[in-house]
Amino acid sequence: MPPISVLMKPSSGMCNMKCDYCFYCDETQKRIQESYGFMSEQTLKNVVRKTMLRAEGAVSYAFQGGEPTLRGLEFFEKVVAFEKQYNKNGIRVNNALQTNGYLIDEAWCRFFKENHFLVGLSVDGTKEIHDTYRHSKNGGPTFDRVCHAAELMDTYGVEYNILTVVNQKVASEIAKIYEFYKKQGWHYQQYIACLDPLEEAHGENEYALEPKQYGRFLIELFELWYADWKNGTQPYIRQFENYVGILLGYQPEACDQRGICGIQNVVEADGSVYPCDFYMLDEYRLGNFNANQMEEINAKRKEIGFIERSLQLKESCKSCPYFTICRGGCQRNRDYDQVSGMYENYFCKSYEMFFDACLPKMKEMAETLKRR
Repeated sequence: MPPISVLMKPSSGMCNMKCDYCFYCDETQKRIQESYGFMSEQTLKNVVRKTMLRAEGAVSYAFQGGEPTLRGLEFFEKVVAFEKQYNKNGIRVNNALQTNGYLIDEAWCRFFKENHFLVGLSVDGTKEIHDTYRHSKNGGPTFDRVCHAAELMDTYGVEYNILTVVNQKVASEIAKIYEFYKKQGWHYQQYIACLDPLEEAHGENEYALEPKQYGRFLIELFELWYADWKNGTQPYIRQFENYVGILLGYQPEACDQRGICGIQNVVEADGSVYPCDFYMLDEYRLGNFNANQMEEINAKRKEIGFIERSLQLKESCKSCPYFTICRGGCQRNRDYDQVSGMYENYFCKSYEMFFDACLPKMKEMAETLKRR
């Protein structure tokens, strides 16, 4: 079996913040059981044991939520202990954790540093923009507390990146946000397009992102990044780095840029397994690590055709001159066409605008890197 990727939700959908656009809150409300509480140590043990003993070369564990730090530091100390216990084949183990930063203190930072955790910190731009949609449980601001978490991680030398959800406010203020991130010294950045609720019409919410707006955002952010690249001072922006990598013949690390869904094992707190973080619904459940083996879980994945579905793109998409680099985007952003039985990405126009404006410069970057 190849390297295995596991994403765990040790606190299920529970969170100590309340973000207006939270896609996982939307998902949990659309299944029979909304929350599965906290993951038990026995469930954790079964997940680590069954995946680590089957992986070859490497295994990656990521922890999200909800908010994973709600499960407590002792739980994550158990994570590391179980990884050491079951690493019988001497494979490489990667650990990552995505957090809103609300509970991060010195003890957490020491743990992250000592155990080589890569931390993703959720920040949505400047204070005014961030606090618009990312609230505390009582509706208060959260920005200052999140920035304090970043300062602590800087002090302790924790490796972290910034994850920004591109809602309509972020998209319209990206130049200001880019400069702010530079001043903060946040050199590793990831931008994720804000999701509309599952099975609901696009653009119905205040925070919703429209295709032309997203296209303008991508162009503006790229031009800022490209200007810094010319000076050798550009931050690492995952999406753009992956596009340049595609031009150089590399496989992108981000599944939404591969054009086909990957083999993921996303685990709820009770041990239930799903094929993707964006599809943790009852109809997509693949099994449970407390009861099923990897072979059974992968057989169910094949049975429901989850990965195969991501290949069902409209001919207009496949014949697009940008298809080899765009690859149709994330399945979660695709809409099903009843007539053709195929899918088309809601942000198709966004990518068309972006590649029209920026692909020549990306090709220039790729050629420069080749010569080097």
